[in-house]
Amino acid sequence: MHFADPGAVRNVRCATVSHLVFLFYAAPNWVPWRRKEKYCLRAHSATMLRHKECSLKKPCRCVQKNNHWMSELPEVLWSVPLYNLCIPGSHDAMSYCLDENSPIDPRESKTLQILERKLPCIVRNIIYKWSTTQDLTVSEQLDSGIRYFDLRIAHKPDDMSTNLYFVHMLFTDVTVEDTLKDILNWLETHPKEAIILACRELHGMTIEHHKHLISCLKRTFGLKLCPKKENPTLQNMWQKGYQVIISYEDCIAEKHKELWPPIPYWWGNTTRTETLIRYLEKKKHSGRPGGFFVAGINLTENLWYILKHPFGSLKKLTRSKLPCLRDWVRNQCPGSQKDAINIIAGDFVEMDCFVTDVIELNQKCLIQNWQQYLVE
Repeated sequence: MHFADPGAVRNVRCATVSHLVFLFYAAPNWVPWRRKEKYCLRAHSATMLRHKECSLKKPCRCVQKNNHWMSELPEVLWSVPLYNLCIPGSHDAMSYCLDENSPIDPRESKTLQILERKLPCIVRNIIYKWSTTQDLTVSEQLDSGIRYFDLRIAHKPDDMSTNLYFVHMLFTDVTVEDTLKDILNWLETHPKEAIILACRELHGMTIEHHKHLISCLKRTFGLKLCPKKENPTLQNMWQKGYQVIISYEDCIAEKHKELWPPIPYWWGNTTRTETLIRYLEKKKHSGRPGGFFVAGINLTENLWYILKHPFGSLKKLTRSKLPCLRDWVRNQCPGSQKDAINIIAGDFVEMDCFVTDVIELNQKCLIQNWQQYLVE
């Protein structure tokens, strides 16, 4: 091919590369490498079965109504502190409403920032697939039985307003204030349910932003806020009208009686189920914290993993690993003993009856109490 202008050669070359990249990411299922991807997934599943890592049950969408599960617990558990019960939690709870057109979190790697500037349409779609950790809205999560919410709150860069948003690589299209109102509306129709809101990784926030957020929390929940010096049993919270425990990941929380200290989160930071379970077991054997804590069964990818799996998503990754994770969850026990578990938080909480499995772990408390009664 003959080009009169050398600059035209460079332009065509750039266009060709862009089209090839687009074809690679947007290719339909019949393209050979897409077929290869499916083959790899089948091969991976076969390997898991061959090594008997997981149960044979196929993960399913299992949205059950557990909207009154706390009030339906046996009376003997009403006097047990919530940090000695098993509570289902939602990791990055607000990522179901991420705005694909929002700024990228400034904390993300420079490599990702460069890729996004060069190929925004492609890269943003990929970021969205890997940063979405939940499908259910906050009200649906509450109805399903979720009682711990991992909330990553931030102020958008270059935003002159005081509005705060949730963030997980991208920012949400709803504000924190509007979401808190939705939660309040749910609580008012479920007066005997208690929730834990973990305000974590508060990023890009000035002192004024913190004051605004804390004021918003107090104004929204008012007398429903359980002070940090209270004994957080259901019985005590019901008697005093408390429904909300807020942990706040900043030293400013020390000045406010309504804000609890940060809740430790056991994060495995891996895409491999066996590595995650090994990490969680190691943490258990080291001994549980005295108060609230979270065992995160969420899998975590890095940039290179995403580049190696361009057609994947966090949802696909989570679905493929759920049988192994479900086996681990069902083997846990609540209580005050060294290896007990408190909050278990996961992604796509509607899958595979995760919430119900965690709630049912509290039946083991009844067995423990009965055994203790026999000994006495």
